[in-house]
Amino acid sequence: MMMRKDETPAESDADDGAYVLDSQIGYLLRLANQRHTVIFQELAALDLTPTQFSAMVRLLDEGDCSQNELGRRTAMDVATIKGVVDRLRAKGLVTLHPDPNDKRRTTISAAGASEELRATLHDMGRGITEKTLAPLTRSERRTLLRLLSKLT
Repeated sequence: MMMRKDETPAESDADDGAYVLDSQIGYLLRLANQRHTVIFQELAALDLTPTQFSAMVRLLDEGDCSQNELGRRTAMDVATIKGVVDRLRAKGLVTLHPDPNDKRRTTISAAGASEELRATLHDMGRGITEKTLAPLTRSERRTLLRLLSKLT
């Protein structure tokens, strides 16, 4: 089979029905995620993990909420979001207080200068995204993000 000019050998092999690890979605997503994680660690401020970063951005962008709601906003399960909130609280980035409408619930709020923190995290996120997507053209970036959104 003849390869197209823009095609990799793995893509060419995959087209003929052969199983080629280098062309499998899970393998490629894992490699891309590993690259992104290294970039995140290099550029991240405040010693945040990607899950902590996501929780803080959602909280700052969308406002106070319960732990369960924050988990839904960030697509994290109950156990994961609890650990994330506990670590953010230990870092002094969030505060917990009783929900005035439901004494059984606790509301999570961003602590301190939230607008300044929001701007810092947004800038950090833009920088991480820019570096992660640097090998792609502007058009390829849009296409990749659009296709990934369809998978989620």
